[in-house]
Formats: sequence, structure tokens, C-alpha cells
Amino acid sequence: MTPAPAPRPGPVPDPAAFPGADGGGGAALGRSAFPRPTPAPGMADGLGTSPFPLDGSEAPPAPVPPYGSRTLSDLTTSVLGTLGVPRADNPLGLAPLPRVCVLVIDGLGWDLLRAHPDEAPFLNSLSGGPLSAGLPATTATSLGSLSTGLPPGAHGLLGVQVAVPGTGRLLNCLRWQDELAEPAEFQPAPTVYERAARDGVATSYIALGLYRDTGLSRATTRGATHIPASGLGQLVAQAEYALRQGDRAYVTVYHADLDSTGHQFGCGSPHWRHQLRFMDLLAERIAAVLPSGAALYVTGDHGMTDPTVRVDADTVPELASGVAMLGGDARCRYVYTEPGAQDDVLDAWRGTLADQAWVLSREEAVAAGWFGPVVPALLPRIGDVVAVPFTDLAIVASSREPWLERMVGMHGSLVSAEQLVPLVMAVRD
Repeated sequence: MTPAPAPRPGPVPDPAAFPGADGGGGAALGRSAFPRPTPAPGMADGLGTSPFPLDGSEAPPAPVPPYGSRTLSDLTTSVLGTLGVPRADNPLGLAPLPRVCVLVIDGLGWDLLRAHPDEAPFLNSLSGGPLSAGLPATTATSLGSLSTGLPPGAHGLLGVQVAVPGTGRLLNCLRWQDELAEPAEFQPAPTVYERAARDGVATSYIALGLYRDTGLSRATTRGATHIPASGLGQLVAQAEYALRQGDRAYVTVYHADLDSTGHQFGCGSPHWRHQLRFMDLLAERIAAVLPSGAALYVTGDHGMTDPTVRVDADTVPELASGVAMLGGDARCRYVYTEPGAQDDVLDAWRGTLADQAWVLSREEAVAAGWFGPVVPALLPRIGDVVAVPFTDLAIVASSREPWLERMVGMHGSLVSAEQLVPLVMAVRD
């Protein structure tokens, strides 16, 4: 049997689509084929460093995710376009192909990937550049964006913990309490899998079997055939199988261990670096089994930093007063206020965190475009006050969220180390 040709680095979309990257094309597999990108103004460059000085200077302008042109939601919309699904735009200009695999490596940020060429030689050899995750830069929100092709303000999975209007309670979108919200009602937008399947595309979602019936999966993966895989070899074999189904195939492979390793040990740890080596191998092996006419797109759902400064919103009086519920997470806080207390809470949070975080009212954050266009009915899910650290700060809550005391790596903010994720690609002709 004649062996199949090795996959080539994929076509490079318009370089202007990637902020802070020159978009240079990839070469043969091996070391990085394009130079280290220049960070966007005011954004971090490197691993685990504070993106802005901690000297009490005025807060810099907050970067806004470029929804509609180069975010995670634009990736999956573009994939539908390459597969020929009707009414699907292709803002990233991806090449038309009948078979696509999107590998989502949870916690793989662009800055982290580019800082570790020795641990990820294959991924760093591929063509591509960075995308923005969207706000918050967190798993539930990014999976919502990937699964719907919509920005957070349109799909409504607006963070780890968001208010369910009329209940006085928070929904944890990762753990999902079914009594609070039916997944298909809380996130009713058609998924990219439903749209593809209606057009005759074979759609598959490959991940741990325990994810299949979770609320988050029911909100985000409707329309896909769930194929369980509990190890790296199984992920590769199932992807190889799924990519060969039908005349056209759309396959998503999801792996979470890089993120969990970073949360437990930090993204600056040897544990994280060793895990990255396995993720690089996973991508390389999937690329090796691509059938003819298939593309592999590798991305992440967010980056990560290891904050060293913590402020406790449960014990600092200025941050606790007037607060009814505290949602979001440590790097993107939603503050739901007691009736009539919004202005006082906004002033208190701004006064306390002015040199460490962007602190906006809900109305200001929406007007600034942080979430993309927001469906009016979804506005109450966003906090009355939104606090997003731009320094080396985590806003913890020792009483409400004691698990944060054990967490080293975190994400959620607008800074580049958390916001930018890779889009790198390999294609087999």
C-alpha cells in the first residue's frame, strides 16, 4: 500500500485578521514557521506576567474582542462556510474542503503556545495566528461561541456563574443545575452541528463520555453524534473514523487536561509544560490520520495566567456592601447588587480596584462591545457591575467560592494572555 502523503500546513487566512501577528505562512513540520507576534498595544507579551504596570497608574483602554471578524465564533461560522452549508459566512477566509476537524484544547492560549516551542514543536510549526476568545475568556462562554457561531451576548452562556432572572440564584454553567434552567431553553440558538446536519453533513463530537448528558453539552452540542473517548489514542482513532463518514464531515475533538493542570499547578509549572507535550502529540497524530480533502484546525477556548495578588470580595467591606450575588469568576466578576444599590456598589468597586481592574456598569460594558451585540432578554444575566482585572489580580470570594483558594492558574480577562487563542491548521490534499 502506498502511504498517504503527510499533511501540509494549512492555508493562511488574511494576515490582517490576526491582531499582533504578521500571519507569515508555515513551512515544513518542525520548529515555528512564523515569527513571534508583536502584542497589541497594552496587551501582555509572555507567560504569567502582569500585562500592565502595578504602579497605581491610570487604567489603560480596555481592548474589545473583534466579534464578527476574528473570534472563536467566527471560526465555526467559517467552518460551516467551507463545508458549503447555506447562509454560512466565512469571515476567516478558510479554504473550501469537504471534511473538517476542529481540535479544541482547553486552556491553550496563543501567548502560552508561542512561549513553548520546545514543548509544542508540531503546533508551532503550523500556519496560523491568534483569535480572540471573547468575554469572559472561559470555557462555558467559549464553547457557547464555538457551538453557535454567535458572540456571548447572543448565545447567553455569559460566564461560569450567571444570574437566572427571577430566581435570585446563580447558574453554574459548567456544573449546571437542571432545576434552574433547561439547557435548550437557556441557550435556544441553533448550534453549528444542527445547521450542518440539516444540510447533510455528518457531525460528530468526540470527548469524554461523561460530558455527553451534562447541561452544558445539551446547550452546546445539539445535532452532533457524541462519540466517547477516554484517552489520547481513543481520541485519534475516533477522529479518524468520524472524518470518513458521509460525503462531508464536521468533527470536533475536545480535551480538557491542559486547563485542569493549569488550574491545579499553574501554567508556569513543569506539570503544565509536560501536559502541553501530550497535547502537541495529540494534534500531530490527528493530523497524521486526516483523509484526503480534510483540514485540521487547532484552537483553545482561552489562555491562562497565574495571578499572585488576591483580593477577597467576601471580606473587604467596600466590596461586600450592597452585593446580593457574586457571579462570573476571579478574572471577570459579575456583581449583582441589592435593589437601589447599583450606583454605590459601582463607586465602591471602582474606588477599591481602580488601578487594578476595569470596572464598568452593565450598561457601559455592553455599550463598549465587551460581549458583542446583546439580546435584550439576556441583559439580566450580566452583573449590574462588571470587574475585569488588567493586572496580576484575582478577585476571590472565600465564603462563596472556597475552591478558588486551591486554584493557581486562572483566566477570564481581556488581557492577551487569557484572551488570545491559536488558530493553527494542517491540510491533507
